[in-house]
Amino acid sequence: MRIPIGIPAVRGGWVTTGLAALFVVCWSSGFVGAKLGAGDAPVTTVLMWRFLPLAVLLLPALVLPALVRRRRGVGEAGDAGGRTGLRSVAREMAIGVLSQTGYLLSVYGAIELGVSTGTTALVDGIQPLVVAALAGPLLGVAVTGRQWAGLGVGVVGVAAVTWADATAPTGGAPWWAYAVPFTGMLSLVAATFLERRASSATPPLRALAVHCATSAVVFTGLALATGTAVPPGAASFWVAVAWLVVLSTFGGYGLYWVLLRRVGVTVVNALMFLVPAVTTAWGAAMFAEPVTAVTVAGLALALGACVLVGRDGDHDDGRDDGHDDGHDDGHDGGHRRPGVRGRRPAARRRRAARGRPGRRAARR
Repeated sequence: MRIPIGIPAVRGGWVTTGLAALFVVCWSSGFVGAKLGAGDAPVTTVLMWRFLPLAVLLLPALVLPALVRRRRGVGEAGDAGGRTGLRSVAREMAIGVLSQTGYLLSVYGAIELGVSTGTTALVDGIQPLVVAALAGPLLGVAVTGRQWAGLGVGVVGVAAVTWADATAPTGGAPWWAYAVPFTGMLSLVAATFLERRASSATPPLRALAVHCATSAVVFTGLALATGTAVPPGAASFWVAVAWLVVLSTFGGYGLYWVLLRRVGVTVVNALMFLVPAVTTAWGAAMFAEPVTAVTVAGLALALGACVLVGRDGDHDDGRDDGHDDGHDDGHDGGHRRPGVRGRRPAARRRRAARGRPGRRAARR
């Protein structure tokens, strides 16, 4: 018997709850910022000038730890520490390509094509449904019948909102544009599982620095290749860039990885269900995007899916962080973070086989 996966309420105290609420708002801001930038420049221009300043700002997070290790004589070339460091950087570069380059190109591209911010956010928000469906083979956990029902309800909600957007009188996006956000969502899912399968944790700030430096190189190359590297002179363009740097990257993207380590992949992805409603409200207020009864019904179904999936409160996302669940320090402690069943401690495997909850689960 495998341990069922669930989406509990965000736990860990007021700090974690506050970070979760801030994450939802900041993640929603990315869709709004994409539309703000798309009004003045092509996608590649916006993304290039979003990530170049970020790469410069975060450069100390990459350079200073390396200098400290060198002064201490740790991680010299050719030793095990150096090889481990190189593998860690290579892994974070791959995560950055998936979670930023692939994800953002599709999201920004869809919005530039005319897909509404709310619809794009909702497609992105079904990420937890995909994660839950893939959690069994990739993380060694099971999905219950109630959760499968939640997956189905969520899909219906996405279909309803997408249909309302595509058939709205003010909608001008081609039909195939509504498939573009799905590629970005799948790219972020792949990045999430790649991070969870890692045997060791990279500090969040260092990981963010590697991701942004990688994205800056990729987006600059794309902008130069397409002749879109020169930014417009409009002040609104730089307002959009500042919005994306501060709110979307440091706020949304940074908090995504912080919370991923703090409360786990399942809870973080459950928070994604709240993003579409917030984004739809922003889109209606700032861009007069239509909100119909079908849109509201679809968003309600997506939220209902979150409730259905979250009814199974006890969960194991395949991670053993070695902490008491009530301890809210957000530190990984250097413990292994297993990504597959076979890497759980033997005692937990025996309890799972007998269908008995572990010590931490029994306290919840």
